[in-house]
Amino acid sequence: MNQVTERIDLADAAERSIVFTDKAPLPLGTYSQGVRVGNMVFLAAQTPVVPGTNDIAEGGFEGQVRQTFSNLKTMAEGCGGTIDDIVQVTVYITDIAKFPVMNAIMAEFFQQPYPARTTVGAASLARGTLVAIDAILVQRS
Repeated sequence: MNQVTERIDLADAAERSIVFTDKAPLPLGTYSQGVRVGNMVFLAAQTPVVPGTNDIAEGGFEGQVRQTFSNLKTMAEGCGGTIDDIVQVTVYITDIAKFPVMNAIMAEFFQQPYPARTTVGAASLARGTLVAIDAILVQRS
């Protein structure tokens, strides 16, 4: 039990800062685009919103998935990292039958070794979008 308590104490001691870039969609609610704790960055879910216009990307499911991964890449770069620094993603899609399409598009953005991933079938997402993706990034020294 003491080891767990010590680890929590060390985590609390790490400096926390907010990540923001105007090159990605602005938050729609009471959350930050990302939060940095030490060399880890927790990125809020990106959606297929086109930066600067606030419009949902065209092109149906494929277009929305590409825009969402593009926004995730922009966020990684906005915090001083790259998409290759992402170690975990959670993908929310409204039609789990389209998993193979999402998987193929993800392979356009990431190279092996791929990050860990969880894919969740969601009943609905903000603004009626078809996909949302959050991530954890670990910056290398």
